[in-house]
Amino acid sequence: MSDLLDVPVTTLQGRATTLRELAGGGPALVVNVASKCGLTPQYSQLETLHEEFSPRGFTVVGVPCNQFMGQEPGSAEEIAEFCSATYGVTFPMTEKVEVNGEGAHPLFQQLTTAPDAAGEAGDVQWNFEKFLVDRDGSVVARFRPMIQPDAPEVRTAIEAVLPG
Repeated sequence: MSDLLDVPVTTLQGRATTLRELAGGGPALVVNVASKCGLTPQYSQLETLHEEFSPRGFTVVGVPCNQFMGQEPGSAEEIAEFCSATYGVTFPMTEKVEVNGEGAHPLFQQLTTAPDAAGEAGDVQWNFEKFLVDRDGSVVARFRPMIQPDAPEVRTAIEAVLPG
């Protein structure tokens, strides 16, 4: 298995990169996102986390996915415009990918091996599942979709991977 941070990804703008580069070498919260989901308002909280913790080397990375009831149907340009105009998103986003099944992106093939707080690993359950990756590329926490990005357990986990 390759290092999670060095898995090739493509930005929403079509540029080849890695999670390491997108995260600037620091910890990251990788989130599968969608524009037409009941959980879409989580974008606001994700942006707040990104703004608050980015001075300490933290990054939110959004990964659009259309596998859950077609809730991310747009083109890269439409997704970027929606996120920017509706939620003021400034954190990096990748191209739209699959997160489950045979076509799952290699990033999610690795992320989904990490268990959540109940000890369950495996497929992403829905849009806005969150994976906290430390600067060494280890998945240190996994938060299911209904857990809000600003929930105490998420904030505590982020604080734990940030430099003092």
